[in-house]
Amino acid sequence: MRGVTHARGAVCAVAVALAAAGCGGGGSSSGTGAAVLSSSWGDPQNPLEPANTNEVQGGKVLDMIFRGLKKYDPRTGKATDMLAESIRTEDSRNFTIKVKDGWTFSNGEKVTARSFVDAWNYGASLRNRQKNALFFGYIDGYDKVHPARGEQTADTLSGLKVVDDRTFTVRLGQKFSTFPDTLGYAAFAPLPRAFFTDHAAWLKKPVGNGPYAIQSYMKGSQMSLRKWDGYPGPDKARNGGVDLKVYTDNNTAYTDLMAGNLDLVDDVPAAQLKNVRSDLGDRYINTPAGIIQTFAFPYYDKAWNRPGMEKVRTGLSMAINREQITETIFDRTRTPATDWTSPVLGTDGGFKPGLCGRACEYHPEQARKLIKEGGGIPGGQVRITYNADTGSHKEWVDAVCNSINNALGNGKACVGNPVGTFADFRNRIGRHKMSGPFRAGWQMDYPLIQNFLQPLYYTDASSNDGKWSDADFDRLVDRANAETDRAKAVTLFQRAEEVVRDNMAAIPLWYQNGSAGYSERLSDVALNPFSVPVYNEIKVS
Repeated sequence: MRGVTHARGAVCAVAVALAAAGCGGGGSSSGTGAAVLSSSWGDPQNPLEPANTNEVQGGKVLDMIFRGLKKYDPRTGKATDMLAESIRTEDSRNFTIKVKDGWTFSNGEKVTARSFVDAWNYGASLRNRQKNALFFGYIDGYDKVHPARGEQTADTLSGLKVVDDRTFTVRLGQKFSTFPDTLGYAAFAPLPRAFFTDHAAWLKKPVGNGPYAIQSYMKGSQMSLRKWDGYPGPDKARNGGVDLKVYTDNNTAYTDLMAGNLDLVDDVPAAQLKNVRSDLGDRYINTPAGIIQTFAFPYYDKAWNRPGMEKVRTGLSMAINREQITETIFDRTRTPATDWTSPVLGTDGGFKPGLCGRACEYHPEQARKLIKEGGGIPGGQVRITYNADTGSHKEWVDAVCNSINNALGNGKACVGNPVGTFADFRNRIGRHKMSGPFRAGWQMDYPLIQNFLQPLYYTDASSNDGKWSDADFDRLVDRANAETDRAKAVTLFQRAEEVVRDNMAAIPLWYQNGSAGYSERLSDVALNPFSVPVYNEIKVS
């Protein structure tokens, strides 16, 4: 999900101007004397409002400065209680939530039940145009606060009630048995009063309740976070802070790591994978993650949404030689996708290898036949849009296009369409300006099969960037969410996934491992199941 290059001197000059502590590899320290590490990063698409951040770079910061009712275990991904003292329900529809005592925001304000209720009401409101609003869609009153059409007729969700300083209740519009497991997602984070009383100031320097506090941020250069000594949680930072340095080319970040100018690269570029083991030895991390890469389609473009186009999309999928591409480009850090979820879920959690069937295998002759039967590629050429700044996307997009061109016997059937930066890329998607397929990698928000399906393919869902819609899929998802038996719920979700397959709503490409490399200054470096560094556990020598 995640150019211009930054020399070390330029970045350090900015850091000095911001009173941030030094540069990577230089033994920098926080105000309390603890060492600070530096890590590669990219500017987030939007200001860091929890309910308005649904991409990886912003999510990394939210995970450092906020803690919610639940937290996902950095090794297993299991949802465990953090600020929740208890979450009780007798019917999977009405929940009573009690917040632990003793928690505050980094500005000293106490975290209360109202901190959550006010934040959720803000996130759900149509007026606030939050990208993650639909995460609150199961709470009673959402249709009044965020109607599909027209003006909102209520300011707050009727399903949220503050009982006392530490207790609130949630009433859902239907049964949702795994609702508590979703509450570790950043959209459900609490917010301090300062967020509402001086919103502009808060956006410039967000205040949270996590193990780190933001010290400074200069867009395009660096965000400096420092350990918050008053953090009451069990997962306190073991370092003095993190300087997140903006790179528009992760090859440059890797070069800086090797030169001793950067401590941590959390996305090793494809061009370096052949050398990374010899370069870094056991300081190279390659571990499974809840990430799948796909191609999405602009269903708001009638050319890609006319009858028969499911055959064209399936044909394009069958023209992609996933085995060859993952072997030659990604050197064992990707695995060809055979469904629309992730192996990290396990088969009990909903991963069903082979669900895609032949449609995700390389069959060039069948690909040509299906594309012809479906009426051909709109405009005669597939233009795959991707961001060119990070992720080494050019290499694999070019490889995919070469595979499609070879399968179709047409050297111009597919071309890459690069966009300069990730932020520009996401803005074009948000404005529905795509005219063909575009890369749509998905990093899970929480480890449930529901999260790989509903946010991406449910009608008007928060991350349904292509605006695909299917009534059968929606009905199956609704039934699965209401099912209290987890195994039965998984089966219903897989039936919904079959609807995605039969329409080839998006083309699954490969499951992605998390990869990272780090300097000799660091120890206890690990990636969580979301492929994000567990920053608070890193030690700096």
